[in-house]
Amino acid sequence: MTGLLAATTTSGTIHAPSIEYSQLAPMLVVFGAAVAGVLVEAFVPRPLRRGVHLVLALGALVAAFIFTIVVAATHKLYAGGSPGHVAAMGAVAVDRPTLFIQGTILVLAFASVLLIGDSSNSPFAAQAAATPGSAEEREGLVAGIFHTEIFPLTMFAIGGMLLFPAANDLLTMFVALEVLSLPLYLLCGLARRRRLLSHEAAMKYFLLGAFSSAFFLFGVAMLYGFAGSVSLSAIATAASTDTANSTLLFAGIALVGLGLLFKIGAVPFHGWKPDVYQGAPTPVTALMASCTVVSGFGALLRVFYVAFGNLGWDWRPALWVIAILTMVVGAVVAVTQTDVKRLLAYSSIAHAGFVLTAVIATSTAGLAGSLFYLASYGLTTIGAFGVITLVRDPGGEAGHLSRWAGLGRRSPLAAGVFALFLLAFAGIPLTSGFIGKFAVFQAAIAAGETPLVIVGVVASAIAGFFYVRVIVLMFFSDPIPDGPEVVVPSVFTGTAIGLGVVATIVLGIVPEPVLSLASHAANQLFVG
Repeated sequence: MTGLLAATTTSGTIHAPSIEYSQLAPMLVVFGAAVAGVLVEAFVPRPLRRGVHLVLALGALVAAFIFTIVVAATHKLYAGGSPGHVAAMGAVAVDRPTLFIQGTILVLAFASVLLIGDSSNSPFAAQAAATPGSAEEREGLVAGIFHTEIFPLTMFAIGGMLLFPAANDLLTMFVALEVLSLPLYLLCGLARRRRLLSHEAAMKYFLLGAFSSAFFLFGVAMLYGFAGSVSLSAIATAASTDTANSTLLFAGIALVGLGLLFKIGAVPFHGWKPDVYQGAPTPVTALMASCTVVSGFGALLRVFYVAFGNLGWDWRPALWVIAILTMVVGAVVAVTQTDVKRLLAYSSIAHAGFVLTAVIATSTAGLAGSLFYLASYGLTTIGAFGVITLVRDPGGEAGHLSRWAGLGRRSPLAAGVFALFLLAFAGIPLTSGFIGKFAVFQAAIAAGETPLVIVGVVASAIAGFFYVRVIVLMFFSDPIPDGPEVVVPSVFTGTAIGLGVVATIVLGIVPEPVLSLASHAANQLFVG
């Protein structure tokens, strides 16, 4: 963004900006698919749109992932090779951590789109199920009234998520923040079976998100006033040499940090998360709980490691307090929840606190631990929300925990898979959650943050209580007479849940390949 302004020389001659399209290919493919999705909405007949959208979206995500690997290989962005460089006149950074984060987002987005594209998850599925007629007629009704505009909105959001952690200046980061946020505000309001709750969630998310974006932009203005630039490297240079305008610097750090902490749901900026997770359509909740969190942490890591890396002694005490509050509040308040999606929302808040312990370490090990934790947690989260879409009452999903009593007798497979995900969230050994927590806590201890790790262990123990409580409810309680039905998953939902199961088990038993990849990605930190 700011780099493009450099295309004008001091003599006033305007030169064409230099854009490395090949290095930006993953993002360009996703944005291109989003634009093509808008054209599909305009020109393709309604009964055919869902199939066309699915092929377009899933194909674009696979192509973008392949391009991510190609970019890393072509520019030798691996162990012993180049640490990375900037592209698009300095507006975008192409480095190891960014490519790892983008690859993670694309994998998570693929699984999320599978959930979103499942016709049985359509907001009108319950209406179609109650319609007289054959199974083929009901399936046709669902296909005919499926919210197909959800696909281009999702692709625009994913494109913004890819750009957010790659932005090398704060204006580009702000544009990416809005590109990923605005579609999510709309997606949250599409759960027509719970129209009022869904619209309330969308409105809360929009209003609070607008406030956080305003704080972020005000912080950008403060930092520009301090450094005379919005480039992360320029801010870092000015922070290490200029102490006369420290008020502008610290105000900018606080305001930009507020905007970033809002996106990951850290306390005290977490108020939107339980309501939005509960009110949004469950597949959209899965997208937010995985991809948005990974993207938000990627941007947080880039800003605090590149722009504010030399000021660790100044901002680490504040993040200490936020991390402790996030872990404790997320774990304690989750104990009181009676809705399964709100429970997972507070669980997500607690997990954000665990990752913050590694962020505070400001080390290669801390970055590597964060990358592994985000990848493993994201896949487990999508699998958990995938199971939730299968447990249904006549009016829709069975959200209240009391409805899950005795589920292990009604459907041992669904209950067993959900129990596996809950054990991973709790950090039980031989699951990906245990390896993730071990990685971030080990990095924090190595950086001298042992008291923070002690708080994290205590919060994990508290969180383990409500995870085990749900497992006991499913397997050791009598089924209620009019209990929910567990529907047979389609290929889409089954594949998404299967990816979560495989990742949870494999990353818990054989984590070394992904841990090594995360360590190699973090070896050079970020380029500035």
